[in-house]
Amino acid sequence: MSEQARRRPHKPYRRPQKDPVRMLAFEALRAVDERDAYANLVLPPLLRKAREKGDFDGRDAALATELVYGTLRRQGTYDAIISACVDRPLREVDPPVLDVLALGAHQLLGTRIPTHAAVSASVELARVVLGDGRAKFVNAVLRKISQQDLDAWVAQVAPPYDEDPEDHLAVVHSHPRWVVSALWDSLGGGRAGIEDLLEADNERPEVTLVARPGRSTTDELAEATETLPGRWSPYALRMAEGGEPGAIEAVNDGRAGVQDEGSQLVAIALANAPVEGSDARWLDGCAGPGGKAALLAALASERGAALLASEKQPHRARLVERALAGNPGPYQVIAADGTRPPWRPGSFDRVLMDVPCSGLGALRRRPEARWRRRPEDLDGFAPLQRALLTEALSAVRVGGVVGYATCSPHLAETRVVVDDVLKKVGGAELIDARPLLPGVPALGDGPDVQLWPHLHGTDAMYLALLRRTA
Repeated sequence: MSEQARRRPHKPYRRPQKDPVRMLAFEALRAVDERDAYANLVLPPLLRKAREKGDFDGRDAALATELVYGTLRRQGTYDAIISACVDRPLREVDPPVLDVLALGAHQLLGTRIPTHAAVSASVELARVVLGDGRAKFVNAVLRKISQQDLDAWVAQVAPPYDEDPEDHLAVVHSHPRWVVSALWDSLGGGRAGIEDLLEADNERPEVTLVARPGRSTTDELAEATETLPGRWSPYALRMAEGGEPGAIEAVNDGRAGVQDEGSQLVAIALANAPVEGSDARWLDGCAGPGGKAALLAALASERGAALLASEKQPHRARLVERALAGNPGPYQVIAADGTRPPWRPGSFDRVLMDVPCSGLGALRRRPEARWRRRPEDLDGFAPLQRALLTEALSAVRVGGVVGYATCSPHLAETRVVVDDVLKKVGGAELIDARPLLPGVPALGDGPDVQLWPHLHGTDAMYLALLRRTA
């Protein structure tokens, strides 16, 4: 050892400092990864607990939310960049290390946090949750990432569009390649449209309220919080950024709720579809967790009709009961399997069947779903979707209407299902849903309707309306 090294004073060990914001974001990402949890379910209780402890204010909560959702939305892009900065395949990097690296990459490339602060805060987090040894690895990787901005990195790691359009879009817009391909097939058109859609999937969605008719009004909600009018639904209001739905009295007591405008439009179109004869009995055959059922129940009450809300899973049926509690008109909630229903054929005038699906239409709200789903998952949904639509057509009387809805634009879950069931069952016809959504543009050639995040500001909800003819 040199004389200079011997004389240099020993630097005392400094304990790592816990940053509550980044610790919470890391905990949320680990829950998403380890337990297949959804961020929109994991994050609120973590934030609530942090507030109760006094660790968080409003700005801290906003930053933690941005770190979690931003990291999940851009995970594919960040993985490609991180891969270019490490000397091993990403599958050989421990998942907790990858979470810290992705959080750091998002701070460096996706926020306005200064470079030094983003690196030092991420390294400090690594020291707390990974130990000093792996924190050095995190520091080295993040310093490499900090040498370029996002555009420069994307230009380096994404294949040229002319050579492989789908892979290029997958890396640039952080979607699995198969999802890009499926969305492009459903959307049609050229490059501009699919890029607009993928970009919209990576934007934070607005919080939309629904004033359940006969129970509350948009005026009441507008007085309670800062809002903008809904784009298409007469019952919708869009909350200003940072607004808290739970602070609104009408939301707390169930007279209003949080509901995407696309879901509202599905319920409105079914309620407005012309039926021949009586209009007294309505059915929601896949009612959980209860948003559409609550709006349908309110609309039914105004007409003197009764709603039966059926949900297979008992715990989700309890959520439906909570959503419908206090509805002024008659309703009933049951736990029943829509493929083996307890009701008699031809019992209902209107039936909504919002079937389980891949959820590719709600990637703005559940960004982690894009990384969990696989193409083969659609094979699992297909028999269930067909069986539910078949039973819905059996449940409605001649002259009545069925609404087949799904929060997916994938053709295998939308038009293919409807066409197959119509061919097999017979005695039903598609009716044009577009006139039932007046003022809503870009609904396609009909008779079914596909909503899009980039065109309508909604989830990518699909709706086909079918009238029973025999």
